Formats: sequence, C-alpha cells, structure tokens
Amino acid sequence: MITKAAFTNYGPIKEIDLGKLSNINLIIGSNGSGKTFLLKALYSATRTLEEYKRGKEQRSASDILKDKLYWTFQAAKIGDLVTKGAAGKLSANINFDKNEFQFTFGKETVKQINFLENHVKPLESNSIFLPAKEVISLQKIILKTREVDKLFGFDDTYLDLARALRQTLKRGRNYSVFSKAREKLKDIVGGRIEYDQSTNEWIYRNEKNQKFEVGVTAEGIKKIAILDTLLGNRYLDTNSIIFIDEPESALHPTAITKLLDIIYLLSDCGIQFFLASHSYFVIKKLFLITQEHEVDIPVISCEKNEWKIDNLKDGMPDNSIIDESIRLFEEEIDGSIKW
Repeated sequence: MITKAAFTNYGPIKEIDLGKLSNINLIIGSNGSGKTFLLKALYSATRTLEEYKRGKEQRSASDILKDKLYWTFQAAKIGDLVTKGAAGKLSANINFDKNEFQFTFGKETVKQINFLENHVKPLESNSIFLPAKEVISLQKIILKTREVDKLFGFDDTYLDLARALRQTLKRGRNYSVFSKAREKLKDIVGGRIEYDQSTNEWIYRNEKNQKFEVGVTAEGIKKIAILDTLLGNRYLDTNSIIFIDEPESALHPTAITKLLDIIYLLSDCGIQFFLASHSYFVIKKLFLITQEHEVDIPVISCEKNEWKIDNLKDGMPDNSIIDESIRLFEEEIDGSIKW
C-alpha cells in the first residue's frame, strides 16, 4: 500500500508531506482546497505502476505517467499542473511500502517528464477511483466519449471505472470478506444492480425480484452498486487501493455509517482506502471506528492552504467543518433557535 507521499508545487498543493499512512485515510477540507486533486495525484501514480509492464504494454513508466496525468487532469499540457506562480518545479515522491516512485517536471513540460525514478515493481492488483457522481447510468456515454470520440469531458478516473464495470460478474468462490461485504451492500440498497446481457442494459432488481430500469433508480443506490459490482466481478482484490471522492454524496446518514462499516471490513482484509469528504457524519463515524477497533485513521486536512495530518485515533481534529457542525448543534440546544 501507499505508506508515504510528498508533493511540492502540484496544482493547488503548494507543499504536503504525508507520513505513516494507513489502511483508511481521510482527506477533509473546504470546497476548492484540493481534496479531489490530491486523490487524483495519488491515483495517477498508482495506476501508472499498475499499467507498467502489464500485458502487451510497451510504453515506459514515464510515458504512461505523462498520459495518465494528461487524461486525468485534462490540462492543455501537463506543465500546467505546476502551481501557478511557483518558482520551482512540480515534484512527487510516493512510497509503496518501502519502495519509492518519484518524478519532477517544470511548467513548460508537454510530452516528456524531466525526471522519473522508479523502485517499485509493477503492481499486479487494480486500484479504482469512485467519483462523487455515480457512473453506471453514464457508462456507455463515457466509453463512447473517450474510446471512440477521444474527447475531453470525462477524465481517466471515469474511463477506468467505466471499463472496470464492463467486466462480467464471475461465478464461483470469492473472497469470503468480499461476499460478506456484498451482502451488507445489498442490505443497504434493498437489492442489487445487475447488467442484463440480453438487453445490454443495467437494471435494479429488488429483494422481491422485481426489475426496474436503472434510469429511475435512486443515485445513492447506483453509487453503492458500483462497489458491489467491482467486488463481484473480481476487478478488485485484497491488495487493491480504492479512492473515494465524497462517499457521503447522495446517501442518507444511516447508509453512510453502514457504508463506512463495510469500508472498515474491507480495509481489515488488506484493501487501502483514501476518502475525500467534507461531511461531519463521515468524520465522526470514522472516529468511532478508530475507538471501537483501535485502528489508526490518518486525517489529512487543509485550512487556509496549509496541510496537516492528525490521527482520528487521538481524537477529533481541529477543523472548520467540525467547528461549524458543533456550533450548529450548540445553537439548537441552547434555545436560540425557535421552532
């Protein structure tokens, strides 16, 4: 898994140094602070190492990374990822276990990354990025836009996910923890979303075996179904890394807490998670998980463009999201709000 990461002059991230990362890692901050950007920075590096020397892949690690950055961030040139106004170059140093993957490039970089050093063996597992918006109902559009039309619009996080969902469900014995997680996911949504091979369409099948078109199915159900599908078609394994942007999006608070329990279950078998959120429910539930299971959950937060890292195991961190949630609660109970 990713154990350490440091970035300098990487888009909105002027400088960040993340040490002692764990199986679950939470990134919090206000809108525009760089949460999603940080997720994508980590994802791009991870996917580069997964694609390197896989199958008939002939590109070098540098070429794969260049393409991954270009299609993930969709900048005119990858040099545009260098922090605007920064005097130095963009640099990244990521440790997978104890092995380093690092690269550097400047503002004028278009096709060739100045410096890349890789001491990480090609990764055999698959990572995935789950965006805030569900992808199942957009799958065909995403694939056509990128694979046929080759246009910007849906970045590589969407394309990789759309392709992963294209894999059919595998029959036979699965990881026991995956089967358990899938049953829990099924309980949350009251059924499953499946791909109907006869119609080439996604459908929602409830517990009464009634079928519904996916277009009329709630977005929260479709979002949870994505994780269920990736566990069922074996795209993911116990060494995968899952990046989730706003796990709370389109979900009821009860569903959020149940989903986070499932995330803990999967993390305990080896999957690493990076979650970006601005939800008090997410922060509080993960805090309770640390207390119940005595696990470390680093919380990476950004306040006024300054990044810091705390551990939820040591308590709730100082952050404006938490402060505002507590303020609203106190405002309600002290009688100042009249119903």
